[in-house]
Amino acid sequence: MAIPYHHFNLVTSEKPDMEMPFPSPVVLTQDELKRIAAYKAVEMVESGMVVGLGTGSTAKHAVDRIGELLHQGKLKNIIGIPTSTKTHEQALSLGIPLSDLDSHPVLDIAIDGADEIDPNLNLVKGRGGSLLREKMVEGVCKKFVVIVDESKLVKYIGGSGLAMPVEIVPFCWKFTAKRLQDLFEYAGCVAKLRTFASSNGMENGGLPFVTDNGNYVVDLYFKRDIGDLKAASDAILRLAGVVEHGMFLDMATTVIVAGDLGVTIKNKIIK
Repeated sequence: MAIPYHHFNLVTSEKPDMEMPFPSPVVLTQDELKRIAAYKAVEMVESGMVVGLGTGSTAKHAVDRIGELLHQGKLKNIIGIPTSTKTHEQALSLGIPLSDLDSHPVLDIAIDGADEIDPNLNLVKGRGGSLLREKMVEGVCKKFVVIVDESKLVKYIGGSGLAMPVEIVPFCWKFTAKRLQDLFEYAGCVAKLRTFASSNGMENGGLPFVTDNGNYVVDLYFKRDIGDLKAASDAILRLAGVVEHGMFLDMATTVIVAGDLGVTIKNKIIK
């Protein structure tokens, strides 16, 4: 039986969870779990759809699968909307026809990974640095399918202890980072500019990471729950110098979680 993930019940449909147990107990790598979730998500893609193509190690498997099905003739007339330069290049190499939001302001479906998922299907995304374009694309799709392995499930946003990214303009970035850190002082927040590793491998010795949009990323690390996520979102976006943050609130419509014992699909209740 697939892992039930009972803490998702508040936001899932009343229909029983769809469970696909593997034929025999095997130990799967994290990348294999990602691929299983991605392939299951691509089953929701139909010929003629406009599809948001996510960015990251999990989404890469979905893009590969869409390209494979197009090549086999099992999918036809697909138009992809990439969420990063990297995904754009990958899709082109696979022969996936591409367009943009100017030509297709509403998408049928988007498939992407996530860095964290809380019990209410809120997400942290953007540890790969593509949060702005991901949010623009995934915010205008009829279905947003999130694909993860079970390690991404958390009790609250920031609960993994890893980064919640915020894209900011480069101008006076230290000033903006300090304001972000002060904003969440009550949660023990530490704000760090994301950098490339230097030649000697030191994390803080490299140049600032630059997004596809020419901006910097400040990663916020929380020691405690930040509380009301919508209030936190509004507070971040009110700061001059902030472009966007990596909390994707009330956006996911379906979450596909792959674990060692199977795949669980959770659908958000549409109120």
